[in-house]
Amino acid sequence: MNGIVDVALLTEVFVTLFVIMDPIGTIPLFLSLTRGRSAASMKRASWQAVAVSFAVIVVFAFFGQRILDYLGISLPALEAAGGLLLLLVALELLTGKEQSGSSPAGEVNVALVPLGTPLLAGPGAIVATMVFSRQVDQVQAFIAVGLGVVLVHVAIWLAMRFSVPILRVIRESGVVLISRIAGLLLSAIAVQLVADAVRAFLSGKGFVS
Repeated sequence: MNGIVDVALLTEVFVTLFVIMDPIGTIPLFLSLTRGRSAASMKRASWQAVAVSFAVIVVFAFFGQRILDYLGISLPALEAAGGLLLLLVALELLTGKEQSGSSPAGEVNVALVPLGTPLLAGPGAIVATMVFSRQVDQVQAFIAVGLGVVLVHVAIWLAMRFSVPILRVIRESGVVLISRIAGLLLSAIAVQLVADAVRAFLSGKGFVS
């Protein structure tokens, strides 16, 4: 195993992304955003969100810096944009307006945005993956980073997939309570992202040369 994959790097990638993407913490947000939908549509949203997140992470791992440089976007600007988008979602959860997108088209949108990105493939996960991709200088390191990303997304899918049985236990009233708590936590995350971005701009790190 040590000859095929860099175990130390694999562990570092998995632990780092697991902490940033937080599969367990995704459960209340997933239940809140898919509230009122059938079990089948919730299962579909879970794998769609994971697929979108994985695609975004992979694209930025290979081409992230080039994309940002071409568009003239700094990492703090990306962080601020993600924070503002999450703040809008948090306000919807806090005010109970998240059910407005209960149509089939709305289901797809929830899986893509905000579940797939920026909740899962957010600025933190994107930046971390870009940093790890710079450490790839041999096949073992490439396999380690790739396998770490895959394993984290498997963990996220399992967390969301088995949130359906959780829904049967807590029922609708429990989801309403979770929605309000999730909205509060998500708003705090959003404000922190924006604050970090502002701090980077004030220190001169948020401008593209």
